[in-house]
Amino acid sequence: MIPELRHEFNRQWRPELYSEFLRRADGVAGRHVEFRLSETPVFLPFELVEKMIRYGRELCDQLTGNTTYLEAARAQIPARFRVPNEAAAPLFVQADFGLVESAAGRYEPKLVEIQGFPSLYAFQPALARTYAETYHLDPKLTSYLNGLDESAYTRLLERAILNGHAPEHVALLEIDPYEQKTAADFVLTQKLLGIRIADIRQLEKRGRKLYLDGVEVRRIYNRVIADELVRKNIRANFEFRDDLHVEWAGDPNWFFLLSKFSLPWFRHECVPETFFLDSAAEIPADLENYVLKPLYSFAGLGVKIAPTADDLAGIPGEERHNFILQRKMNFAATIETPSGRTKAEIRVMYIHDGSQLQPVTTIIRTGRGKMMGVDFNKNLDWVGASAGFVTKRA
Repeated sequence: MIPELRHEFNRQWRPELYSEFLRRADGVAGRHVEFRLSETPVFLPFELVEKMIRYGRELCDQLTGNTTYLEAARAQIPARFRVPNEAAAPLFVQADFGLVESAAGRYEPKLVEIQGFPSLYAFQPALARTYAETYHLDPKLTSYLNGLDESAYTRLLERAILNGHAPEHVALLEIDPYEQKTAADFVLTQKLLGIRIADIRQLEKRGRKLYLDGVEVRRIYNRVIADELVRKNIRANFEFRDDLHVEWAGDPNWFFLLSKFSLPWFRHECVPETFFLDSAAEIPADLENYVLKPLYSFAGLGVKIAPTADDLAGIPGEERHNFILQRKMNFAATIETPSGRTKAEIRVMYIHDGSQLQPVTTIIRTGRGKMMGVDFNKNLDWVGASAGFVTKRA
């Protein structure tokens, strides 16, 4: 998206450099990275990134102070997942944007979705550093936002996850963590902060306290997806709704409160038309221009591009409130590669520092399929997970 940087990168790119990049990425992660990494980083215009940062904050502001919305969203949280003593704001926020081309020929960000849940906060900076070192990127480029550097970012992340607790009393909680595609992020988080990685079934409850291998867990960096717990019928030794003597690094309630459920509530120029399936007076005749999304799935599970009337009719009446229809946006192919132009989905990652949301870095996913997920981009090159770089502020 910055032509001179793109052209220079493509000119100097060689297959052996990409092989070296992949080797280094696995080495940094301490294990094989299970998802495809793109051949290229993405160079982002500073003004475009600033606009996405602002949009993400504005969207959060629309909801966190909206009592009507919060009451409606809380009512959607299944009783077993409703955590007591809810945090006033999400600790981690991810705002995903695609780019459309305006009538004036400019790229404009449009919201894909927003999440009040952690993402790859340890892996992403390591991935960006690997791109920079392997491809010898200009040191004037940075993957960090808001004037942060590696040291300041690490301190902010440490405060968010540890909150002053000793690392041995903090656990990163997941389901079968070493079998997840995001396991590299878990391992890097442990390496960076010294916290322990735990399968949710390993925690033992004694009274109001939780223990891992006999050591009290006082704070949980939650990476457990409620939908996966239900699908796999996993039973832990505690319930999220229990009144526990534990802090949450990322209140699990915000997985529901800031989610696809939020999309129909937004009133913002970057949000495409979205409505709950059960609220539609009539189903649009042009379903080919819509996307059907289940509210609380993750990683694109269950999303249907251009659903049919039969797809919608197959959803039982009592489940229709758990689905949304969103007008499909024609995202522009913005990245010039030797294999043709690719589209980019840009995730702005935030951490709440106690007073406001701080933008910290980006995650980039590129693809030429219907969606950015792996299943839609099989057997393609110059696609996959990537890192965004912008010019450092003077």
